[in-house]
Amino acid sequence: MIEIKKYSNQEGYPEPRRVIRYTLFWCTSGSAEILIDENLFFLKAGQTVTITSGQFHQLIAVEGEVTALEFTLDFFSKSDSDIELIFHNGLFCHFGMNEIITVRRPSFFTETLSMIEKEIQEKPYQYLISTHSLVELLLIEINRSKIANGDEIWKPDALFLKFLESVRYHFSDNYPVSHFAAILGTTEAKLNEISKLHTQKTAQNVIYSLIISEAKRLLLYEKLSVKEIAYQLGFNDPFYFSNFFKKHISRSPKEYQKAVKN
Repeated sequence: MIEIKKYSNQEGYPEPRRVIRYTLFWCTSGSAEILIDENLFFLKAGQTVTITSGQFHQLIAVEGEVTALEFTLDFFSKSDSDIELIFHNGLFCHFGMNEIITVRRPSFFTETLSMIEKEIQEKPYQYLISTHSLVELLLIEINRSKIANGDEIWKPDALFLKFLESVRYHFSDNYPVSHFAAILGTTEAKLNEISKLHTQKTAQNVIYSLIISEAKRLLLYEKLSVKEIAYQLGFNDPFYFSNFFKKHISRSPKEYQKAVKN
């Protein structure tokens, strides 16, 4: 549901891991090296990076002190405004657009994480409500820092984010856009409208983008054949999947796998 872990002057995880939680790494002092999907990030004191649910990541090494905050969507998202806050200004982005963010008030950030840790450990009356509020404060501080650092404000739509979540849970079903519209109680036209507003892509092309992101992760971190990955992503024909992947990445699945791993 919600958990805090601390790492100090040590090696991190022995191998990349995947959790169905939203993860935030905060560097209190020193530095840290973090692998997220296929990209390496170097975190310094006063900086944070957010990782969306389902991304592979590995805390490789810590020279100083790092705190990891993990929470589930069910824990945090009690309303549409909660869902929108998770993804506001690209936080926890499903398209793998991770970034290092320098926080304006590092002492506030560290103190707030300490308060969350204390609430989780001691479990006082209504501690889940208090921790929810404290996580909200952290995300607001990140957004304010991004804006202060020159980022434009990006306000997501809860329906669009629910669409992304639904796609991620139904890769193997190969649902058309119309089926996702029915699941979400909306129309195909509305999904196309909000997809174009947020990504300049149709809803179908948003689905394709998420499939490609998932295919990359499976190719890099799971011991599966291309055929098995194709079936897992809803393709009945592995040859068609390979052509689909090459069309979007300009490399076949095997070529991509070899290039990145080397």
